[in-house]
Amino acid sequence: MENKDVYLETSKAERSVWLMKCPRLVSRSLQPPPLSSSSSSSSSSASPSQAVAKVILSIDPRVSSDDNDSSSPQFTMELVGTETGDVPKRYSMDMTKDFVPMSVFSQTPQGKLAVEGKILNKFDMRPHDENIENYGKLCRERTNKSMNKSRQIQVIDNDNGTHMRPMPGMIIAAVFNEKKKAPAKTSDTKRTRRDRGEMEDIMFKLFERQSNWTLRQLIQETDQPEQFLKDILKDLCIYNNKGTNQGSYELKPEYKKATDGSNP
Repeated sequence: MENKDVYLETSKAERSVWLMKCPRLVSRSLQPPPLSSSSSSSSSSASPSQAVAKVILSIDPRVSSDDNDSSSPQFTMELVGTETGDVPKRYSMDMTKDFVPMSVFSQTPQGKLAVEGKILNKFDMRPHDENIENYGKLCRERTNKSMNKSRQIQVIDNDNGTHMRPMPGMIIAAVFNEKKKAPAKTSDTKRTRRDRGEMEDIMFKLFERQSNWTLRQLIQETDQPEQFLKDILKDLCIYNNKGTNQGSYELKPEYKKATDGSNP
């Protein structure tokens, strides 16, 4: 067997880069538009990389540096593309440096491997306060669209029903498969995580149907791991420690405002 040496390019290994987690709709907006054949010749002299967004760094000089939370720089991203449609253009970027050391790698179609840099800061994007209502509306529209299943009616050419008659062995096979049915899912069965953005959409939909939910009810409704649901609830909801709704979760006021604003 032929043994080919594979080399790793490390000239950029010490370059500092940012790792950013963003919603899928923002990720699509950050992709540069493909050049058409008619415009490729006219734009050949232009820069190959066009700006699709800008990051704004805000620092308040009046705040003492002793207060780490208040004096930390605030990052905001604005999409500069004109084809973003209804996608909110302004996002807050929550920065953290508390993560496992990581590096970024790349591979070309020819198989060449390279280290592009090491992660300096990690960012989680969220819609800016001024865009929270529009973003909530987009999430609900995406959820409604995913729940609409397309159904088709097909005309059967062979209408004498021969292909629908049970053939020898079919009944036996059906009984055999019935015995092999998987047991009902118990509380110990491992649950599979959904995508974070998709799960948030489902949570908004559930809280539109009912304003208060217990953790146990949400686990039964979504069939998601308990710790994963707790992380989402921590970001979207508040927990009622007392009152008539004690022991249940409800949406934070800013998300309630977005939900109420979308109803006629």
